[in-house]
Amino acid sequence: MQADFRAPRRRARVYEELEAPLPVIRSAGEKCVYRAELINQHVLVCHPDHVRKIHNQGYFGKGILSRARPDHSISEKWEDFEDLYLPVVSQARYEELLGWAKASLCAQGMSAEAVDQIFHKLTQKLEIEDVKSELREAEGAKTEDGVCDNTKSLGRESEAEPEAKRPCRSDIQDLNFDQNSEPSFDSDQDSEPDLGFQVPGPGFVLVVSENQNEGGVREVKRSPLSLTEYLQLSLEEAFFLVYSLGCLSVYLDQEPQSVIQLWRRFRSLRPDFTSSYAAYHHFRSRGWVPKGGSGAKYGVDFMLYRKGPPFYHASYSVVVEQTDDEFRGSTLRPFSWRSFAALSRITASVSKELMLCYIVYPGELLKEELDSPVCLSKLKVQEVIISRWVSSKERAEQDDD
Repeated sequence: MQADFRAPRRRARVYEELEAPLPVIRSAGEKCVYRAELINQHVLVCHPDHVRKIHNQGYFGKGILSRARPDHSISEKWEDFEDLYLPVVSQARYEELLGWAKASLCAQGMSAEAVDQIFHKLTQKLEIEDVKSELREAEGAKTEDGVCDNTKSLGRESEAEPEAKRPCRSDIQDLNFDQNSEPSFDSDQDSEPDLGFQVPGPGFVLVVSENQNEGGVREVKRSPLSLTEYLQLSLEEAFFLVYSLGCLSVYLDQEPQSVIQLWRRFRSLRPDFTSSYAAYHHFRSRGWVPKGGSGAKYGVDFMLYRKGPPFYHASYSVVVEQTDDEFRGSTLRPFSWRSFAALSRITASVSKELMLCYIVYPGELLKEELDSPVCLSKLKVQEVIISRWVSSKERAEQDDD
């Protein structure tokens, strides 16, 4: 008997529309293939255009600097100043960013004298006409594939397009992008991409100093840091994009990984990957968006969203278990009655329903068959909804009858 899915609870305010799901087909009929890197057991999408499309067209992954959507910037507050739309930071915040930038440069081995020279020039007062002139020059300095480079400004002219007001993500320095917008590593670079700060940063910020005048003194200064945000995919999300949609290629040490190689590597990283991916594939195929990261704080494996987190609240908290066709064998997460009751109460307190998703392994399935994703066709999925029995509520319902 399958679980009865209830209607999800829609969010009160929705500020975006659902885009076409992946994969994206080019005009010539060729399927778009995005690129990710397997770095330190994490799957990262680094190309800014790929980050935006993968997340927006399916809500895969999360930003490494953000809670969910990869849109982290120097400041969340923006303001029009002399026909420029710039991020706003306080004087104290700006000095804090300068301190981080200096520490980063010193950690890279630069002398204190060289660092002081850089920041003396960086912190000089800028004339607004010089800023506008530099912004106009930067607008014409786009790379051939349309991705922002490390000299791109943060200024924007249009106020009608909120997404355009976000600062451009600077490319990591050891990545090249060809004319087809497909990223590739520079053959002369053997080191992995730097996932931290890049200094000095591109663009400008509006620094507001506090004084007796209302609103403070506003000055346009160069941004001391360039915060590069990447998209981090879970192993299940990455394999779904590779295996099911065929729109992602995962690279390890600059070499693309085949489906078999990726499956075996993910299984070596996570012993429970087969069961976890089978559950993820099942829910994605039914139109739900499973998110693993958000489920960790509730003690479960996945949270299920209808369409995506911007549109609906999570409806179900999912715990993945594996069993044989007679529902025997060791469990992935052994529960005691106390821990199970606690999990049920937590789930109910956040207006979710607790679901046990059993991945059923047939008895005739050989251990060697698990080394290939072909084994997924032999697995079965059984969903069970767990409800708390509340005695007072039960008596009230009986009295009404």
